[in-house]
Amino acid sequence: MERKLFTALQGDYAEKLNDTLSKQGFRRSQNVLYRPSCAECSACLSARIRVADFEPSRSQRKAKRRNADLVREATSPWATEDQYALFRAYLDSRHADGGMADMDIFEFAAMIEETPIRSRVIEYTGTDEDGAKELKAVCLTDVLDDGLSMVYSFYGPDAVTSSLGTHVILDHIEIARKANLPYVYLGYWVPGSSKMGYKARFSSLEVYFQGQWQSIGDPKKYSSETHPLSTDPIAEQVSRINLPDTRPTTG
Repeated sequence: MERKLFTALQGDYAEKLNDTLSKQGFRRSQNVLYRPSCAECSACLSARIRVADFEPSRSQRKAKRRNADLVREATSPWATEDQYALFRAYLDSRHADGGMADMDIFEFAAMIEETPIRSRVIEYTGTDEDGAKELKAVCLTDVLDDGLSMVYSFYGPDAVTSSLGTHVILDHIEIARKANLPYVYLGYWVPGSSKMGYKARFSSLEVYFQGQWQSIGDPKKYSSETHPLSTDPIAEQVSRINLPDTRPTTG
């Protein structure tokens, strides 16, 4: 049974709240911030890449060269029919039985457009077999005060052979480096999950573990086993959350 700790993200201090809680393992979904808080499991760990220390592996360098012809464009968070068509193809090929499988175009638009903070839709386009422009990958990205948060990304069914997912992450690292932002937030990593395993293959990866960010080290040292004492009670978790100071300043 999945359980989450969440709070509304709204008002004049939405960006400050998002910045502060993202540093404590929270993620954004539309106008809500959440963090997994299952009763007997603490397997989901928020993950981020230290941009300054990142060094691509040999396979990641190949992925970058393989997608060198893609053109990146960052736009305001506005959903399009082309995005939704790509999103549907992505779900059908990779997550047909997932929780988002039945999402219609209106729900998709809400996911993209309902954001109270500084967000961007980053599109990657290439050409099809006839040389026509074709949307290849999309990422909904939040701009935090200390990095880029990859809220949700999706790409075409040929992603496995062309390593589009890897390319999108590598490109976000490059964007963050040029903007002098120290981190790229990747969402949650779950030890032992085949769908999440790719995140651990990026160097300089940190996970939010036992209340602090630390280098992941050997991924095998983390366990996804459940037991009654693996998570603290909700009241204790809430008491340890640091909230931003929203008091007005006086001159």
